[in-house]
Amino acid sequence: MPEPSDEGFSRHLLKEASPILSKRPQIQLCQDRSFRVIYGDIDRLPIKVRHYVEEHARLCKPDTVHICDGTERENELLLYMLQKDGILRRLPKYENCWIAQTDPADVARVEKLTYISTELQRDTVPSPKYGAKSQLGNWMAPEDMDNELNMRFPDCMKGRTMFVIPFSMGPVGSPLSKIGIQLTDSAYVVASMRIMTRMGSNVLDVLKDGEFVKCLHSVGRPLPLTSPLHNNWPCYPKMTLIAHLPEKNEICSYGSGYGGNSLLGKKCFALRIGSILAKREGWFAEHMLILGIENTQTGEKRYIAAAFPSACGKTNLAMMKPSLPHFKVTCVGDDIAWMRFDSEGRLRAINPEAGFFGVAPGLEQEIPEGVKIRSWLGDEDWRKDSSDRPAAHPNSRFCTPAAQCPILDPAWEDPEGVPIDAIIFGGRRPDGVPLVYEAFNWQHGVFMGASMRSESTAAAEHKAKQIMHDPFAMRPFFGYNFGDYLQHWLSFGSRANELHLPKIFHVNWFRKDANGKFLWPGFGENCRVLDWVLQRINDKDVSVPTPIGLVPKRESLNLDGLEDPVDYDALFKISQNFWENEVNAVYKYFDEQVNTDLPTQIMKELKDLESRVQAM
Repeated sequence: MPEPSDEGFSRHLLKEASPILSKRPQIQLCQDRSFRVIYGDIDRLPIKVRHYVEEHARLCKPDTVHICDGTERENELLLYMLQKDGILRRLPKYENCWIAQTDPADVARVEKLTYISTELQRDTVPSPKYGAKSQLGNWMAPEDMDNELNMRFPDCMKGRTMFVIPFSMGPVGSPLSKIGIQLTDSAYVVASMRIMTRMGSNVLDVLKDGEFVKCLHSVGRPLPLTSPLHNNWPCYPKMTLIAHLPEKNEICSYGSGYGGNSLLGKKCFALRIGSILAKREGWFAEHMLILGIENTQTGEKRYIAAAFPSACGKTNLAMMKPSLPHFKVTCVGDDIAWMRFDSEGRLRAINPEAGFFGVAPGLEQEIPEGVKIRSWLGDEDWRKDSSDRPAAHPNSRFCTPAAQCPILDPAWEDPEGVPIDAIIFGGRRPDGVPLVYEAFNWQHGVFMGASMRSESTAAAEHKAKQIMHDPFAMRPFFGYNFGDYLQHWLSFGSRANELHLPKIFHVNWFRKDANGKFLWPGFGENCRVLDWVLQRINDKDVSVPTPIGLVPKRESLNLDGLEDPVDYDALFKISQNFWENEVNAVYKYFDEQVNTDLPTQIMKELKDLESRVQAM
């Protein structure tokens, strides 16, 4: 086989790709449907997987089937095809880097079109009060869901290839991992899933005849096309639907090629279906980063999980470069944590993903005035001084292997997971919320997670600068009734004698002064907050109680060497008026959204907070 850099390599790929790009006589695999396998051996699939593939090939009617093995040879073939189809372009200034420009109508997760279908609505979402629309998930009755799926998937892959992707969420073979099989007609999805998950034939070796999560995806554009594509990006926004069927452990996604809607191992599996599996089996599937932090002076190393909504600094914290020289931070994961208590009662976590799917911010402000560049919409004459729209979409994304992270933790693929000593909640709050405070106990910590609020982001279809309730940073990702989710978290508090429960904290890097300037420098300086968290993990007497939780004693927060002095009093000011309004907002939210499904322990915590604030 020629080397990738050889001129003959393209000819070799063309030869291998030609069965996909041309018509040939088909091979009969089923009595009532024929298709040909152009890559891999369908007869070597585990029997449950083979039946799943054949059933959906009969439904979707692809011309060809490609069984993915995850090899570099296969990846080169797919990248060649994607270039040939105009979906990917190589970025010559970077090694092995590619850009895809999507249809402008397919640029984010579509929460309003994302559903969970169960027999009972209350299994999925609490019953909102006063007829309010639920903000904690979308439910659809099974009969209606069947109708919606039957309107979309029959014949949806005509003229295309169905790719069969075996993937592991978490290290292959780990007792904390789960396996999925995704069927898709998008080579872009295959290339991305190879980055974001552990994908390949070895997954099938581990799976054997075991259970797996079924993931079906189609861009919804069978060939020949009936209308032109935008940016060569196949999608069908008017018919987009993302469906979760918990009783079947199945996900069905149609019409979108965007990451969160099409890379079904990500939010769909890792959080929505994952949280349901976690509830059934007694563990946690959470929207949390995992980092290791080591004090190089003492040799002590701890692991922390943290839940922030999108655009609140998760990746920055997970990959932080500490400003204090005696601290070293390592990254286990920047987005999702699966956590389970081990036989000794320690909470252990894995990152179920194998890659990072993060926001790639636009760099328009670095372009000199008068210089023309091409915008994400294809405008060749974009100039900073004359254009009224940004050059880059605010939700532009990068997708890259975690193994390339220069500070990746050595234990990031440990099948036993890393021990979690603290859980941090946080959000983007410009006013009123201190830099850091600690929960009084586990139950109070669960309440803190339940009452999180933050400014919304461009990761979904919401306008920015709205303060939204985002409990546990999971608002769009709950797989089941939020009230039951809270009860699941609370249940571990009753086992405090047998479990090493992590301490729980809340942080806010985004508090501003009266002039709109951030009070805290953030980024690498956040290690100073983690330093205090580590002191509290070790039960040092470095905190003082307030109505909302424990805050640092003034001298315990290391502020030495900061480039600009910070106002400690402003960072930790707790306004009675602000927190009275906060309590009222949380009351209203719990009453309207969670209603009778709210656990009594959470309401008690809210009433206790109200009493403490009133007594200020």
